[in-house]
Amino acid sequence: MTEVDPVRTAPAGERAEAAPSVRGGLGRLGEVRHLGLVVALVLLAIVGLVTRPENFATSSNLVSILALASTIGVITVGMTFVIIGGGIDLSVGAVMALASVWATTLATQAYGPVVMVICAVLVGTGAGLVSGFLISYGRMVPFIATLAMLVAARGLAQRMSNQRTQLVQPDNDAIVGLSTTRVLGLPLLVYIFALVVAIGWVVLNRTTFGRRTYAVGGNPEAARLAGIDVRKHTMMLYALSGLCCGIAAVIIMARTTTGSSTHGDLYELDAIAAVIIGGTLLTGGRGTILGSILGLLIFTVITNLFILNGLNTSDQLVAKGLIIVIAVLLQRRSLRTST
Repeated sequence: MTEVDPVRTAPAGERAEAAPSVRGGLGRLGEVRHLGLVVALVLLAIVGLVTRPENFATSSNLVSILALASTIGVITVGMTFVIIGGGIDLSVGAVMALASVWATTLATQAYGPVVMVICAVLVGTGAGLVSGFLISYGRMVPFIATLAMLVAARGLAQRMSNQRTQLVQPDNDAIVGLSTTRVLGLPLLVYIFALVVAIGWVVLNRTTFGRRTYAVGGNPEAARLAGIDVRKHTMMLYALSGLCCGIAAVIIMARTTTGSSTHGDLYELDAIAAVIIGGTLLTGGRGTILGSILGLLIFTVITNLFILNGLNTSDQLVAKGLIIVIAVLLQRRSLRTST
C-alpha cells in the first residue's frame, strides 16, 4: 500500500472543521501549559535568589545548570518523539552508558575522536533499532522490550569495561574540548544540545515524519488505514531515541572524560518526568519539544537548588515524585476540560 499523509488526504471540509476545533483547542492548552512552566521556572529562580543570592545567579552556576541539562536534554528530545508516538523507552540511560563504554575502549580510541563519536552514535542507534524491531515486528509491549534492553545494555557495558571506568586518552582531547571550549561564555556541548532541540522541533512540527508521529500516537488503526506504515514508523521512533542516546554519550564523555557502565543511572526516569511535566500525553498523540525542555529545566533547577542549599538527595527525589504526580493530575484535568 502506498503511504499517504492523513492530513493531506482528509476531505477539505473535515480539515476545515478539525483545524479550529481540535488543533486550536490543543494549541491553546499547550500555550497555557508552556506559560505555566515558564512561571514555575521564574518562581524557582526567585527561590534561588532568596536562599542563595551569592551562588545562584553567578555565571558559573548558570553554565553548570545548562551543562547538566544538556545530557539529559538530548535524551529528552528522543523520549518526546517516542511518547508522542504512543510508546515508552526505559533503556535510554543504559544505552547511553553502553555507547560511552564502547566509544572509550582502547580499540576504538586508537582511531581518533571522529571514530569515537561515530561509534557512540551507531551503538545508540543500533540499540534503538533493536528495541523498535522487537516492539513493531515482534509485537512486544514497549515497557517489556525496553526494560529488557535496559538490563542487556547495562550488562554488556559492564562486561566490556570489566566494571571499570575507562578514561578518554589525551590523544583524543577533542572530545574533552566539547566541555572545556567556550563560545560566548558557553561550552560547545550546550550548543550541541540547542542544535538537537532545534532539529527536533523542526522535524516534529514541520515535516511529514512529525505529523505521522502524532497520527500514530493518537490513533494507530486510523493511521494504518490512512496508509501509514505504523510498524516501520514506530521502529524509526525508537531508532531516533537511540540516536539521541548516542549523542548524549558523547556529551557525557566530554563532561566526565570517561566512559562508564554507571553513566545514565535513572536518566530514563528524569527524561520521562520532563516529558510528562511538559504536557506530553503518556497515551500518545499530543506533546511538544518546547514543553519537554521547559520541564527538564524545572527539574534541573530544582536539583541545583537542592545542591546549593545542602539538602539530601532523598528529599530531592521525594520532591520530584510529588511534581510528577501533580503534573499527571493536571494533565488529566485538562483532558476532561478539553473534551
